[in-house]
Amino acid sequence: MKLQLSTILFMLTIFITIILQPSTTTSHPFPPISGEITYIRTSCNTTRYPETCFTSLSKYSSTVKHDPNRLATAAIHVALTTATHTAIYISKMPNNTTDIAAVRDCSSVFVDAVDEIRKSQKEMKRLGWIGESVRFQLSNVQTWMSAALTNEDTCIDGFDDVEGDVKREVCDLVVVVKEVTSNALALVNSYANMIPV
Repeated sequence: MKLQLSTILFMLTIFITIILQPSTTTSHPFPPISGEITYIRTSCNTTRYPETCFTSLSKYSSTVKHDPNRLATAAIHVALTTATHTAIYISKMPNNTTDIAAVRDCSSVFVDAVDEIRKSQKEMKRLGWIGESVRFQLSNVQTWMSAALTNEDTCIDGFDDVEGDVKREVCDLVVVVKEVTSNALALVNSYANMIPV
């Protein structure tokens, strides 16, 4: 029961952090215009997890406006924040569990996932500024975000032969990260499809 309560508290903390976290760009003192919220909703409807997408990104509507680049960048920011918090949490799990090998493997691949998402965020900030084509840079982002998703899946796969509270706790956390990462990748893909060849 203690692990389940800690999982619930951790997931609540991540959710509150994502929802209440201030934007990384300048925010506007006025509430978002209805069209800006509609843009987020419509864009999120193209993702695999539209409700998670809308909930995590709607607070960025006044910054995103109707800009697919800003929307993809905000989604990557949410994925990075969520993955980082989860990676830290998993790395601090007790070492005395019978599931220690699965936890260590998961922690290791999560470090890689965070690194891939961080590279993606950095590349999105440099789009069009470093002499490479935007399409090439977005291709890098797509590759890194896909790799992050693979690492997140690998974490869950490591618990295939494990039963119990630790498996449920870790897998519940990772599912949330996978959703926001998948959504970010979908929004990057949508943006990339708008760029002329």
